[in-house]
Order: sequence, then structure tokens, then C-alpha cells
Amino acid sequence: MKTILVIDDDADLRSSLCALLRRHQWQVWEAADGREGVALARAHQPQAILCDLLMPGMNGFRVCTAVRSDPALRRCLVVAMSGRGFEDNRRAAIEAGADEFLAKPLQTEQLLELLAAMTARGPAAPDFPETNGGGMAAPIGENLVRFWGVRGSIPVPGPATVRYGGNTACVEVRAAGRIVILDAGTGLRPLGESLVEEFGARPMDLSLLITHAHWDHVQGFPFFKPAYQPSCRLRVLGFDTTGEGLPSVFARQMETPYFPISLHHLAARVEFEERESMEFKLGPIQVQSAFVNHPGVCVGFRLTADGVSVAFVPDHEPFFRTCLHAAAAKGPAAATTAEFAAREDDRIVDFLRGVDVLILDAQFNSKDYPARVGWGHSSVDDAVALALRAGARRLFLFHHNPLHTDADMDALELHARKLVAQSGSTLEVTAAREGMSVPLTSDVPAPAALRSRSAKAPLPAKGAGKSAKRRSA
Repeated sequence: MKTILVIDDDADLRSSLCALLRRHQWQVWEAADGREGVALARAHQPQAILCDLLMPGMNGFRVCTAVRSDPALRRCLVVAMSGRGFEDNRRAAIEAGADEFLAKPLQTEQLLELLAAMTARGPAAPDFPETNGGGMAAPIGENLVRFWGVRGSIPVPGPATVRYGGNTACVEVRAAGRIVILDAGTGLRPLGESLVEEFGARPMDLSLLITHAHWDHVQGFPFFKPAYQPSCRLRVLGFDTTGEGLPSVFARQMETPYFPISLHHLAARVEFEERESMEFKLGPIQVQSAFVNHPGVCVGFRLTADGVSVAFVPDHEPFFRTCLHAAAAKGPAAATTAEFAAREDDRIVDFLRGVDVLILDAQFNSKDYPARVGWGHSSVDDAVALALRAGARRLFLFHHNPLHTDADMDALELHARKLVAQSGSTLEVTAAREGMSVPLTSDVPAPAALRSRSAKAPLPAKGAGKSAKRRSA
């Protein structure tokens, strides 16, 4: 039997609609408000929802958004209705997630014909070939890490950034037959172009991990070409961003008047997953997460597959820097604050311990950093110190300052390598560049000299106690 849910606060209209639909062999559930309607939709998963837009409390626009953000309701068809038949209302309903819009008073024949046509064709949802672990349907080549965007805060194209690149954070990881994308900065656009050229019309099964919702880590999403292909399945995974869900984060930057195409109109099968557990699997890839020291809700990810690990921590500042700065490094609270900072820094070291490839925030040089304590970013010196403590095998300096030219980056890379040489370690250090590919193998020797877990953090840089300016992304 065909199933439908009617949501309308007008009891008389709702009653007559339900009676009409039952006479035409529909199984009907009804709700007097949006919250009740969403709860019934999740409980019964009807084929269609007929929803009024203007209701007190949770209105119909929010119902559409809630339905579209729930993977379990992906195949549910939504018809929005309103007594205000303005074109703006119709467009807003479609952008919120409705499949169709009808103006009240409803015409009986029009409604029944529309429902019959919609349920006959169903939602556009491509079939994806089954694969071991839900990965790609075709071989993806060697295991590697490829950098598509390495900048922080804002894109900086131009002659001064040609060699290192000007796109914001985006890294591709290929391992165990899967493609995992780390963050969706503007580097996501050229990655999408490359994937479409590689796969053509063949199915793509992609996972996109989001560290946090700051603009430089999500702004490439509307320009990601695979998202416009019906043959693509795209899972977007992350954590609650201080109360605003992942679907809302991505939908809002594609709303009118900011972008001409809404999230709902993407042809790909896009699924949003807000994680609750800090550990999960993407097929054979083990993913671990850790909350890091950056404004808002921000995590780092560690991926392990085939005995090789990659850690991605693009935005992070040592806890001892910000905690001691906040406590002014004096007074009775200073000792307690220092103990807390040491525990938190040890937690990050443990999270990164022995990682093969470490992609780490190194936005500032030692000269600029003291005036930027509390912005949520590291200096190159602190990035190297963290990598040494954790015993990382390879360190890639990341989230480059938009003010740093190619020449500046050359100097920072050289400085980082001198710090490693002075420590006696064999840690390899490279400043990440767009287009750089790194094979994922376990044959890189472990660093010869590692600082123990109990090693003390270096003293704050001179001037670190001064008031910080406003934070950047």
C-alpha cells in the first residue's frame, strides 16, 4: 500500500486531506505540527510527505530540511503546500528540500496526479555496485597522500604563491581501495576536476572528513564536480559544530543569494553523518579523532590502513601556549593551569604517537607568533617540537599563512629542518605544496632520537604574554 504523512496545523483541512487520500488507497499518518511530523516520518518512513509551510513552532521549511538531512528518509518525497503561492515561497521550499510545491486551496485532481507521478518515478538515487567494505567499484591505484590545498584562512592565488599554491585546506588520501578527502577548502575544486577526469561515468564512493566548519575548510564544497554527478556517493562526516548540524553548514553557503544551486539539487547521493564516537571505520580504514586546541568545535583525524597511518591536524595551538597566556603565567592558579595544559598536550602527543605521515598546522613563524597567541594556530617551531615528541616519521607543515610567499615558505622549511638536525632526529620535514603526492609506505625509518612523553615543552616565545589580536580562521 502507498504510504503518506500529512502535516498541517489546520485540523479541518488535515482531516479532509486524510479522508481523500484514504479513499484512494493511501495509508495515512497525520501530524498537527512540524516536530510531531518529523518524529512520525522517522518512525514510519512514508513514501511521501504533504506538509504545510506556515505552522507555529517548527515550520514546513524546517521540516523539509530535517527530512533531507536524515539518511533514513533519503527516498521520502516531500510536497510543500501554502496559502501564499508566491514564487519566492515556492523557491524557498525547494531550496529547503521539497520535491514539489502546491498552492492552497489544493485542487484534488492535481494533487492525486502529482502524487501518482512522483511515487511512480521515485527519487533520483543511482545504484552503486557492491564492493568489499563499500569502497570504490574500480581500482584506485597506489596508496598515497595528495595535497590539493595547503593554505589557511583565505585563498591567495598569484605570482608570489605559485610553487606552494594558494588554495585552502584539502588533502586526498588513497588507501585500502578507498578515497578519503580531508577538509573541503578551495582545493576541493581541482580535486573534483581530477576525479571526474579519472572516473568519467564510473561510480565514485567518496568519504569527506570535516575537521571544523570555518570557512577555509568548507568553502570549496559548492564547486566539487562529483557532487553534481548521479554516479557519485559522497559521505560527509564530522562532529556537531556548536549546535549547528553539518547539513546546515553546507546548505547555508549554497542558499540564495549566496549561490545559484541549492544543496538539495545536487545530483550525487550526499549523506551527512555527525559522529558521536571518536573512533569509527571507513571500510578497512580505521579512523581516530581527537579534539584539538582551536576556536569552536575542531578535531584532528588519524587514518590507519595496511599498517600505515596518516594524521591530519590542520588547526591546532599547543595548550601550554594558550593556557599560560590566559593565566598570565603567575598567581596561585598558574601551577594548576600548567598541569592542565601539560595533560592536554600529552593527550595530543599520544594521539599522534608513531604516526607515519603527520600533516600539521604551522601557520606562523617564531617572529610573528607571539602577537598571535590564542588564535588557535601553531608556529613552525612548535609544530616541529610536537612531531618530535610524538615520534612522527614524516612531518608536512600545513595551513600556510596567506601572507607567506614562496620565498618565505622556503625559509620556513629550511628552518624546520635545522631544528630537526639539532635534535639529532631523522624526522623528515617538508612544507606541503599543492600537487605534491606522497606514497603511503611503511619503509620510512623511525626517528633516531625521540623526546620522551615526560619531556618538558619549550618555554613560551618572548612576548607570548602580550594581548592577542582577534583570531583568524
